[in-house]
Amino acid sequence: MHPHTSLTRPNSRRRLVRTSILLASLVGGLIACSSDSNVAIETTVVATTDAPTTSAKPKPTTTTEESTTTSAAPETTTTTAPAETTTTLPPKPTYPLTGVENPDPAIAARPALVVKIDNAPGARPQTGFNAADIVYEEIVNDNLTRFALVFQSGNANPVGPIRSGRLQDVDLFTALDRPLFSWSGGNVTVTRAIDASELHNVGPSHAKVYYRSKDRKAPHNLYSNTDQLFALTPIYNPPAKQQFAYREPDAPAAGTPSPGVAVNLDSINVRWDWDAVAGLYKRTMEGKPHMDAGSGQVTTNNVMILEMQYRPGISNSPDAQTIGGGNVWVLTGGNVIHGTWMREDIHNPFSLVADDGTTIQLQPGRTFIELPRPGNTLVLPPA
Repeated sequence: MHPHTSLTRPNSRRRLVRTSILLASLVGGLIACSSDSNVAIETTVVATTDAPTTSAKPKPTTTTEESTTTSAAPETTTTTAPAETTTTLPPKPTYPLTGVENPDPAIAARPALVVKIDNAPGARPQTGFNAADIVYEEIVNDNLTRFALVFQSGNANPVGPIRSGRLQDVDLFTALDRPLFSWSGGNVTVTRAIDASELHNVGPSHAKVYYRSKDRKAPHNLYSNTDQLFALTPIYNPPAKQQFAYREPDAPAAGTPSPGVAVNLDSINVRWDWDAVAGLYKRTMEGKPHMDAGSGQVTTNNVMILEMQYRPGISNSPDAQTIGGGNVWVLTGGNVIHGTWMREDIHNPFSLVADDGTTIQLQPGRTFIELPRPGNTLVLPPA
């Protein structure tokens, strides 16, 4: 035997023993790790199982809160809806020169149309008064008056007799915002003033919409009609501008009761009488009912008297000074209101302030405006 043989074998046994011990330790460790792993899995499973339980419990509370919030919103909406409906209603559209509710926006968009009407004895009875929104009566030469019929919401076919204009027309009617101006013509000075103004000249020299009536003598027989005159409106011409304040249709009139008023315009004596049944003022001129050839006696919803200073104009024709101020009387709804008129610029309407400091309001409807000299107005006392 080789000397080293016996020594080698015992060492091999020792290595085998050690290897067995090491393998046993590793197996035990693996078993322990496997056991720990199972515990970890079980712990994870338990944790996973608990999580839905924990998160599921608050859900009813959250759902209840959302339900409460959802039910509160309709209560808020229901409470506020009526207030919004009441406060956001737009104002009812009205015709600018009458304050009457406007069923036709196309008509409300029309400009004002001013037609100068003769008041000489040979021109009576005239046609168109009761269709005009506003009527002005101004003093002219020869101790006569002349009318300006202002149309916007109504029409008169025919309208006339049509006569000449005056310088005072420029100051008076510029406030209507570029109105159509129908007249028979005038002298060179007046014609130049009209053509240079913001009034749109639609007289016979500019439009072939006039004719001479055979039942009158010239110059008291020139007529036209508002349909043809309105057809001459320039493109983009603005609508008529409101001139006065109007009260609600059913609101009572301010002021004190009065059955009417008497006015002297130089040699022309005028009287207005309140007809409570008709709800209108009826006009008398020179002691007789003033008649319109197409609609009977001249009537109106409101009578306005604006005291005017007159200065000599061209050919000594009186020229009303419509810039400044003076006394005003407004008869409306059977009452009379006294106050002051003021006007600072020809583009502005008259400002009407009652003696108590309030703005004078008219009945929605037609208005007839007298322009007498100071001291020629007599308000009739209650019967």
